[in-house]
Amino acid sequence: MWRRIFSTSTSTSTSAPAAFTSKGKKWDALIIGGGHNGLTAAAYLARSGLSVAVLERRHLIGGAAVTEELVPGFKFSRCSYLQSLLRPSVIRELELGRHGLKLLKRNPSSFTPCLDGRYLLLGPDAELNHSEISKFSKQDAEAYPRYENQLQRFCSFMDYLLDSPTPEVSHKVLSFTDRMRDKLQKSIFWAHCFRRAIFLWQKDMVDFMDLLLSPASKVLNNWFETDVLKATLATDAVIGTMGTVHTPGSGYVLLHHVMGETDGDRGIWSYVEGGMGAVSSAISNAAREAGAHIVTNAEVAQLMINDDSGAVKGVVLADGTEVHSSVVLSNATPYRTFMELVPQSVLPEEFRCAISNLDYSSGTTKINIAVDRLPQFQCCNPSIQEAGPQHVGTIHIGSESMEEIDLSYRDALSGFPSQRPLIEMTIPSVLDKTISPPGKHVINLFVQYTPYRPSVGSWEDLAFRESFAQRCFSLIDEYAPGFSSSVIDYDMLTPVDLEREFGLTEVAQVPFQWVDPHLSSSQASQLWWREHISWCNGLGFTLLNAAC
Repeated sequence: MWRRIFSTSTSTSTSAPAAFTSKGKKWDALIIGGGHNGLTAAAYLARSGLSVAVLERRHLIGGAAVTEELVPGFKFSRCSYLQSLLRPSVIRELELGRHGLKLLKRNPSSFTPCLDGRYLLLGPDAELNHSEISKFSKQDAEAYPRYENQLQRFCSFMDYLLDSPTPEVSHKVLSFTDRMRDKLQKSIFWAHCFRRAIFLWQKDMVDFMDLLLSPASKVLNNWFETDVLKATLATDAVIGTMGTVHTPGSGYVLLHHVMGETDGDRGIWSYVEGGMGAVSSAISNAAREAGAHIVTNAEVAQLMINDDSGAVKGVVLADGTEVHSSVVLSNATPYRTFMELVPQSVLPEEFRCAISNLDYSSGTTKINIAVDRLPQFQCCNPSIQEAGPQHVGTIHIGSESMEEIDLSYRDALSGFPSQRPLIEMTIPSVLDKTISPPGKHVINLFVQYTPYRPSVGSWEDLAFRESFAQRCFSLIDEYAPGFSSSVIDYDMLTPVDLEREFGLTEVAQVPFQWVDPHLSSSQASQLWWREHISWCNGLGFTLLNAAC
């Protein structure tokens, strides 16, 4: 029998160390939440000589980048499961390699099995890609390198934006000197952007804007003719979103998933030895070495605001402990920060309304599985039991065409978990021997689409949860017969669980007016955010994940 896990990691409230809560102690900066963003901020601030404290609600640090042993001998990366977008400058400057970070590159990086007995392997090897795509289309095999090269050029343009502080609109009265300094900084930023745009030339710039605003289906149809190739690439455009391949703006997410790198190799997503918790562990080691204090079981209940000036003066923990600082950074979501932690009277109604209408919908469920053997795919040689190229990278299940992806999305749009879910399967234990017993494996399933609040049934119902898990396992059985019987145990995190345990806000809980969940609305909210973030900074607090 399999265990169905709602929340296996329980924590009890503990008293913070005396040095942390000593009377009269005032920190230079407090950070709400010990996710990897909060830990990174703590490391940089502490390295600047500031006294910094990180307050984490759970019993362990890492936020969504954690490793937990829920089944004896099996270590799960419970939420995030691959690394690529952690900026190289952060890895280098914090010396994360010295602090224990070890990245395991995947080659090949992608495997898509087909029910007709064919399959598609893709990766960093250009010759492999040409050979594999040629099985379906010679024309697409010739076009694929040009497609990759164009995305690489776009990524080079984006690097500066990712590594630079973007201009903010100030809502406070500035002195003449400060206004001139502000204008100079903005001019330098936009001058750099303009220079990079010139290097793209006119056609590339037009294509770049088209990629940012168009549906992924349009972008991919313009490049390729093969259904399985387009579907494999299209999964990168919808992963983690409550959108489809036909959603305007989903083309940008194609770019987002090739922006990262591993050890200087662009677009390579890697496993992390020891699971994703090793990322958080390495960053926390760098922060502690620099002098940061990191406290777990320290849930923040509310920010303390000065009645006279309106500026922040610290936080109150759930146990009533007051921790003082004139600067508070939040690693929580904007909704959690501004609607739950900041007193209502402090913020303008317009600001609160805008925050409450941010779209958090994702439709993602994560299933972490312990298995006693590797899945054997029908399209490969099932008599060979050892790990092969098909087991190394991301395995795309149930996405042989963009139409299949769209049908899965439409089920959820109607309020029902997808009948044939879109599944990204990874088997990190093929490369990482530290996370499972010999001969056994850890499997991650990143599953879409699952509405936060189903029209029929509830994620609180064990039978409803099991029914969906079995649906996923049965779909995998179609490609790898016998998979279901290999399952020893599993941990299932629906949108409700991700919110309850990891604080990942879900839109269905938030009062809002329904809009079609297109990325264009998300882009509009980000533009709004640029207008208001400096006002928040004026109060002494900011968000670390505002653009996530």
